[in-house]
Amino acid sequence: MFADFAIIMGLALVGGLIAYRLGLPAILGYLTAGAVIGPHALGLVANVNLVETVASVGVVLLLFTLGMEFSIGDLKRAGKIGIVGGAIQIQATALVAFLVAVRLFGWTYTEAIFFGFLVALSSTMVVVKILVEKGETNTPHGKILIAILLVQDIAVLPLMIILPVLGQPVSGLISTLGLTLLIVAAVLGVMTVIGTWVLPAVLGEVAGTRSRELFLITILAIGMGAAFGTSYFGVSAAFGAFAGGMLISRSHFAHQALADIIPLRNSFAALFFVSLGMLAEPLFILNNLGMVLLVSVVILAIKFVIAAAVVRGFGYGLRTVLLVGAGLSQVGEFSFVIGQAGLQAKVISEATYSIILSSAILTILFAPLAYKLGAVAYARLSAPEWLNRFFPAGRDLSLVNLKPGLKDHVVVCGHGRTGRNLTHILDHYQIPYVVIEVNSRIIGDLRRQKVPCVYGDAGNPQILAMAHVDQARVLALTCPDPMAEVTATTYAREVNKDIDIIARHTETPVVEKLRQLGVSEVVDPSFEASLEFVRHTLGYYKVQSLEIESRACPFVRRQDQGLEREEPEGTMAA
Repeated sequence: MFADFAIIMGLALVGGLIAYRLGLPAILGYLTAGAVIGPHALGLVANVNLVETVASVGVVLLLFTLGMEFSIGDLKRAGKIGIVGGAIQIQATALVAFLVAVRLFGWTYTEAIFFGFLVALSSTMVVVKILVEKGETNTPHGKILIAILLVQDIAVLPLMIILPVLGQPVSGLISTLGLTLLIVAAVLGVMTVIGTWVLPAVLGEVAGTRSRELFLITILAIGMGAAFGTSYFGVSAAFGAFAGGMLISRSHFAHQALADIIPLRNSFAALFFVSLGMLAEPLFILNNLGMVLLVSVVILAIKFVIAAAVVRGFGYGLRTVLLVGAGLSQVGEFSFVIGQAGLQAKVISEATYSIILSSAILTILFAPLAYKLGAVAYARLSAPEWLNRFFPAGRDLSLVNLKPGLKDHVVVCGHGRTGRNLTHILDHYQIPYVVIEVNSRIIGDLRRQKVPCVYGDAGNPQILAMAHVDQARVLALTCPDPMAEVTATTYAREVNKDIDIIARHTETPVVEKLRQLGVSEVVDPSFEASLEFVRHTLGYYKVQSLEIESRACPFVRRQDQGLEREEPEGTMAA
């Protein structure tokens, strides 16, 4: 047993490290490591059943922490596009995938249903990683992606309850499902009572001991106990774990509990994904490579088209449609959890599972490239006039509010916190400006305030032309979107060589690119925050403001740019 786990964790480390170096999700490294050491390849692990049993703890901890992270407030903030759009995306994807699986692949109805809901989910870890690396979490498409992913994560819970029931005989399916839902309702009622009256007192008593060891054991006991309680009554252990996590999320100790449990969850999650990889049959995949590739292409196409259609249905423009569609086109990590549950319940065969597992891995591998292709497609498709018939957002005159004869004005791209503060100052000094904003709700507010504005993407040349950037004196790129900044800078320099361009960004490669394109000034929010720390800290030590501004801050700026390493001139003492 110890040899098995030593091999698993060692190769999981190697696989995860290689994936990280290649810029891929660590989950792919774990799955690959499992395939290498599994019984269908090198066969290094002797007791596969024991590994799968222990790995099931990883599933429980995944759902347990998901329950702790769940918040009604987050769900409300997801808005209509997240809740309604996410629900439509899941159901539409499941339906279309079901029909394709039956008609094209010839699978049974049960397998097709399972396949449909399995591919309807996308990878939160993969998408968030892409958005964070590109600095696009606060962009319109970034917010939509995160909102829909939140709804998808929540959808895991009912799917984990309902889908395994499909393995029951058809004659007793309705009664089995009804009994399962009754048990779920009863368990939720009992857990609500415990969470309201018992759990706060227990956690308070344990926290009073100031022992992190006892606190962690208590959290684990709650999670495992909830999982055991539901599994004892024939309901998914994952549901109990999620419910237990939700109970803890309502207490004052939720943040500490989550911080303590995450390292343990990650370790068992790695073990779980390695165990999934052990189920893969490399020889089977090679023999059925055509089918695997076909299923992968079908998954990517279905998910892209449906996600893009849903976003377009909510009135968003071409860029947001393409990037959200590309971002949701891969299969998610919780899909593997559902697939494992279906395999154990004998809802899907091992052959079908192997095809789905292999195809899902390929879609995750393709995810970064798919997102990049979405950005490239927008750059190529944003100019043609014929697309205006299908994507009129930004050219609708009801969403344009401009004064005639606009000249020597400031074009403010993005009306978030930075853009809003800038326009307030421009109003104070009576400097004319135009706001470009892709959020229709913000545009509606600006119109009611009679603020000159244009609805659309700042990276679209047509939108920039509508804001008369060719007559502007300053282009302020306050939107945290590197692609829009690059496109807007390129176009602005072509039509107005004398315009001053101010961009906001933190990534060095993007900053260098913007400078090459002719940006006058790049503002790095994190660096400016560091200067504020310098000012406040030295101020507490009675350093004069003139000394701070003339010597300390310029020294920090030169250090950050790597221009020099000597000490600042003059004394810094109080």
